[in-house]
Amino acid sequence: MKANKVLDSIKNYEAGLPIELVVRKFGIEAKDVVKLASNENPKGTSLAVANAIKENAYKAHLYPDDSMYELKEALSSKYTITPSNIIIGAGSDQVLEFISRAFLDEESKVLMSQVTFAMYEIYAKQMGATIIRTPSYEHKVDEFIASYKEHKPKIVYICTPNNPTGDAISKENLFKIINAIDKETLIVVDGAYMEYASAKDEKYSIVPQNILDEPNVIYLGTFSKAYGLGGMRVGYGIANKALIQILSKLRPPFNITTLSLLSAIEALKDESFVADSIILHQEEIIRYEEFANSHNIEFIDSYTNFITYLFDDRFDSTVVSNALLEQGVIIRNLASYGMNAIRITVGTAKQNSRFFEVFTNTSSL
Repeated sequence: MKANKVLDSIKNYEAGLPIELVVRKFGIEAKDVVKLASNENPKGTSLAVANAIKENAYKAHLYPDDSMYELKEALSSKYTITPSNIIIGAGSDQVLEFISRAFLDEESKVLMSQVTFAMYEIYAKQMGATIIRTPSYEHKVDEFIASYKEHKPKIVYICTPNNPTGDAISKENLFKIINAIDKETLIVVDGAYMEYASAKDEKYSIVPQNILDEPNVIYLGTFSKAYGLGGMRVGYGIANKALIQILSKLRPPFNITTLSLLSAIEALKDESFVADSIILHQEEIIRYEEFANSHNIEFIDSYTNFITYLFDDRFDSTVVSNALLEQGVIIRNLASYGMNAIRITVGTAKQNSRFFEVFTNTSSL
């Protein structure tokens, strides 16, 4: 049986290793494994959300409200928009899939930074599109505008803050790119980590109201990071009504679960959980910066809940990642992105101390 030929050039997405795999492979007890690979919220999930899931578990046999009325109303209130500006996905990456299916074909090109979220390329290639990358991992205004003018892509992806590097583009520079691109090109602003960027520096804070007047821009958000709902898979896209209507034609019925929908609604009510999560992050990321400086390791100034260490020829990211893994510390090796670097989720104080200890003491390093 022969599959669609466009799949030949697609590599599978590499998810962060699960704790269960490390337990099986190395015989380490689950309680001793530290997972700092997938940018999950180290505080876990809001207690209010957890209680709501327990209280409503009996509804698991019921389909969710497919209009997602309560969640859209809550997001509308949060961002001062209307429900018609919102589409809900099983994670924001499902909205990315809708976007590719709606606008790309084998004659299309898409533009993104040199190192960015892998699913942009995967979804685009599923439609047969050609991938164009800027020379730098940073979202440099001049590079994006020059590449746009040369290639005239159908979609431009701007991940800010950027995954897996952690850098961000300011609102001022984002709009320099937006204003240089014609209205027939769709611009996707992926703000999965925006809560962290907004807390760090207002200049890097981009909210959906900023882009609603732009007919060719869509903002993506998620509950997987600051809201601690990675396992529930809820994300959203916000754009003008006409664009949302197009994407909604691709949304399958009941695309998130009853309990996922409930979790997102409850999570929006507990903003104190998000605030506490960001405070923990801001306190702990300083330790990673100080550790890097004390070991002469370069790092990318992070606007996310993770930090990226850039290695020189003293370290090999694959050797480091494997050595840490054997000691039960899971981080993300960025060798598959063409970088001699590792990405580390900023965890709890205890988890971070374990990383520092193992990194320092592992003999193979």
